[in-house]
Amino acid sequence: MDWQELEIFKGIDLNDSFILNWKHGKDFLTFEIEASIWPESQFYIEPKLNEYTCYRKATLSFINIESLIGLKLLVESPSFIDADGSVDYGNIDSLQLTSDGFSLQGDFGSVHIKGGAIEFEVHI
Repeated sequence: MDWQELEIFKGIDLNDSFILNWKHGKDFLTFEIEASIWPESQFYIEPKLNEYTCYRKATLSFINIESLIGLKLLVESPSFIDADGSVDYGNIDSLQLTSDGFSLQGDFGSVHIKGGAIEFEVHI
């Protein structure tokens, strides 16, 4: 199942969102992102001047995971400097729910997560 089929991502475009940071531990993986938010989302607000759409800080978390493979270290991943001088680490190219967890890809690696649950929170 593709992430776009999940209600928590209604009006959110992960492919157009920018990864700002990530961290992981024994049973979690968390991405801090600048989320691309569209009018269908309850979190949408009028875009700032010169913005393509509404962008807001958000957290994408995988919790209570059993294992994780394929995640690059932050220092090993390509970074990009935006026009305003901020740094990001690309986008989430794909996110799939699998029979035993999740699979996601981006400049951060080709990551396979066994078990767990997904959470998405927009910071207000």
